[in-house]
Amino acid sequence: MINIRKLESELWESADLLRQGSKLSSQEYCMPVLGLIFLRYAYSRFKYVEAEILKDRPVRNGRVLPVESSDFKQKSAIFLPEKARYDYLLNLPDDADCGKAVNEAMELIEAESTQLKGILPKTYTSFRNDLLKELLRIFNNSALNEINDDILGRIYEYFLNKFASAIASDDGVFFTPKSLVKMIVNIIEPTHGIVLDPACGSGGMFVSSSDFVNAEGINANSVMTFYGQEKVEFNAKLCIMNMAVHGLNAKIKSGDEANSFYHDAHNLEGSCDYVMANPPFNVDKVKAESTQNAGRLPFGLPGVNQKKEVSNANYLWISYFYAYLNDTGRAGFVMAASATDSGNKEREIRKQLIQTGHVDCLMSVANNFFYKVSLPCSLWFFDKGKKEELKDKVLFIDSRNYYTVVDRTLNEWSEWQMKNLNAIVWLYRGEKEKYTKLLQDYRTQIINDCRELDAEFESVSILLNGYGEKLKPLRVQVADTIKNAEDINQLLPLNDMLKKYTTELNESLKALCEYGDGLEKDEAKVFAKSIDESATTWERFKKSVSTRIEEVVSQIKACRTVIKEAKWLTEKFGDGTYTDVLGLCKVATIDEIEEKNWSLTPGAYVGVAPVEEDDENFEERMTEIHKELLTLQAEANQLMDTISANFEELGI
Repeated sequence: MINIRKLESELWESADLLRQGSKLSSQEYCMPVLGLIFLRYAYSRFKYVEAEILKDRPVRNGRVLPVESSDFKQKSAIFLPEKARYDYLLNLPDDADCGKAVNEAMELIEAESTQLKGILPKTYTSFRNDLLKELLRIFNNSALNEINDDILGRIYEYFLNKFASAIASDDGVFFTPKSLVKMIVNIIEPTHGIVLDPACGSGGMFVSSSDFVNAEGINANSVMTFYGQEKVEFNAKLCIMNMAVHGLNAKIKSGDEANSFYHDAHNLEGSCDYVMANPPFNVDKVKAESTQNAGRLPFGLPGVNQKKEVSNANYLWISYFYAYLNDTGRAGFVMAASATDSGNKEREIRKQLIQTGHVDCLMSVANNFFYKVSLPCSLWFFDKGKKEELKDKVLFIDSRNYYTVVDRTLNEWSEWQMKNLNAIVWLYRGEKEKYTKLLQDYRTQIINDCRELDAEFESVSILLNGYGEKLKPLRVQVADTIKNAEDINQLLPLNDMLKKYTTELNESLKALCEYGDGLEKDEAKVFAKSIDESATTWERFKKSVSTRIEEVVSQIKACRTVIKEAKWLTEKFGDGTYTDVLGLCKVATIDEIEEKNWSLTPGAYVGVAPVEEDDENFEERMTEIHKELLTLQAEANQLMDTISANFEELGI
């Protein structure tokens, strides 16, 4: 089985190392590298479809008829002329102009695909020959041949994510963090019809919608039509390549005609089954008259200043998203946190919107969910097909205290945290069966994790050579628990058992190392060899055992995280009955919202939860803070070295 996370990381590290050795900025490097990933995808897809075509290929005069461009069009695939194939580029002679050859390959592909016309990068002659050849080699990984598993799509998204982080300080607005995208998709549940993103960036909403449908065993292209508008042409090119890498068809418009303030570029008002977006926040200087003429304003214009400009476009976007929906459509979008409670004309628009009964859910999101930007935001959800009993209600969720810290500048939701927040929406909608299925998923995941750990515990016990005697009863206890557990609640005590197992592992390792360190050099080597015949020195053996223990402790931590998330969910909602939870969620009626002057700020309804002491979280956070301090110290030292060198150059 391919370790996709490891593959993503290794490919990025290799590619980024080359960038650091060149004179290219992240901005200059981004599009060409993503273009090479596309080229690799096109080749893998070509070989896969070619094999399918050749299965039933006619034979004439003893020869199989060669495949042609028309054969590929019948299978909705791109035919690659020989000079556009990845293997051709890999095997170019040493003295060949690699940049020129890759540019030609991109032009040949565009000639075969109207969707990609003018989209693919052709700046490869700016790369050094050796750099470009090494990049081609990096992406010639055999794991990337697996078309059906969408591995290249994952790689493309991973690189987009990493580039977004690097470019964010400039204009990295093309990428919405994946956990926000997935949350939107999971709550509006796109399954069919017309899907629109009028600020589509690099197309993450479309890809995630496709993943959602594919998980149900349905081909997204057969049930959905994707439409996008993106004013910035660079971003639109990223989007079209992203769609192509995932095998998706989309109608994307870019440039001035795709400025959503002034154009409904696809004529979709009142026609969309699903609308998703992460629009730019707090845009000003939008021409009021042009906006008025462009329509899609069911609640009228927001405030207009003396210059006849809309000074804050947040409520233009909100109005558009609502106006695009058909009679049963759903919308989910990211919005500045301030929009939930803004006053004047915006409050009047919000009042009218709430009174439609189509506001489904509002979710507050913590700081640091965006690259290089710390501001909080909210997720808004509309549903024109709400059940009758929910039409006078809105679900408020405050998730500002519920997330995973990635580093000191970035937070996200883990997969299980997203599922837990999603479960609140299911229960509010009366979809208890989905909640029950989630509990079953938790049970299966925890049991499978513990079974894998059981095998790890056995191998580690051998390495500890008797110094892990205390581990045996704990291992039996874990095995008995998963064997006898009939529901998720019986698995929750595993958290404390696994915590104790981690403690005993570390203590056993310490005892083993102290014993070995106390021996003479030759004795220590013999001792190491008695445990592992491949051990060449005691120090190497000790290092390998320590590394192995770290790996197992990491696996234990991952399993315990799943258990803690299961506990978080079941403590609040038991077997599956929605209830308001102080500080987390509240279902409010329209009358209650009116009492709060039409505010849609979740915190105004859910209240503040009591502070819970959590020793484990405290330990983890202190570890994170320590790592942050070490990082900052290293950065400070590097900065001091630079300053000292500059002073020396100045003769100071």
